[in-house]
Amino acid sequence: MTRIDTKFADLKADGKSAFVAFVMAGDPDYDTSLEIVRGMPAAGVDVIELGMPFTDPMADGPAIQLAGQRALESGMTLKRTLQLVRDFRTGDSTTPIVLMGYYNPIYSMGVDIFLAEAKAAGVDGLIVVDLPPEEDSELCIPAGKAGLNFIRLTTPTTDDKRLPKVLQNTSGFIYYVSITGITGAASASADMVAPEVARIKRATDLPICVGFGIKTPENAEAIAKIADGSVVGTAIVDRIGKGQSPAKVLDFIRTLAEGTHRA
Repeated sequence: MTRIDTKFADLKADGKSAFVAFVMAGDPDYDTSLEIVRGMPAAGVDVIELGMPFTDPMADGPAIQLAGQRALESGMTLKRTLQLVRDFRTGDSTTPIVLMGYYNPIYSMGVDIFLAEAKAAGVDGLIVVDLPPEEDSELCIPAGKAGLNFIRLTTPTTDDKRLPKVLQNTSGFIYYVSITGITGAASASADMVAPEVARIKRATDLPICVGFGIKTPENAEAIAKIADGSVVGTAIVDRIGKGQSPAKVLDFIRTLAEGTHRA
């Protein structure tokens, strides 16, 4: 079992939903980013989703695009992202970390090298949004062999015919994208999401976390009542982009976690 598997099993035993929080590695700079990431578990984050900065983030809205640009301009690379994980692990050996991003930087590093270094650094799972199931041999299957979960996205357009293909090599949890479009484009509606979560649950025993459109503690609480977890990214990254201090960002994260855990 990975840390992700253990975390969801523990939360299920306690009757709780997971709070998954996204930040971009190196945004706005390495030290500030590390301070925020180190503070996330104490703020109630169950799973840390760490963005790998990339120049062409096609699934991301303006806030996360700008976060990636800030990180790249501050000198962030994939190797430094893995170093940030190593630095985090010096003080935390239990909180799951998922790297989220695009295949190009991984391909450039070399899949075997990346997987070995990611595992050694303390990464638990990957979300690579531009690798469809038809390309599982590129990264998904090797990641599983390396002991990393490969978390797949499903969307409102993933119909019953497509869903089994999406699920076939997925592990850790399912990330349900609650809206069509880019991150931060709209707010998630629990009423609209509930039937889709129920449909996916009929096809898998994996936990289902809902993201793309959760912006407030009330949003998080509503989603957590119908899913196994809520994912918040844009609302957090937007505050970092506005120059809020790590303490204020973590205070906001804490309110989101409290909303999720109330469910």
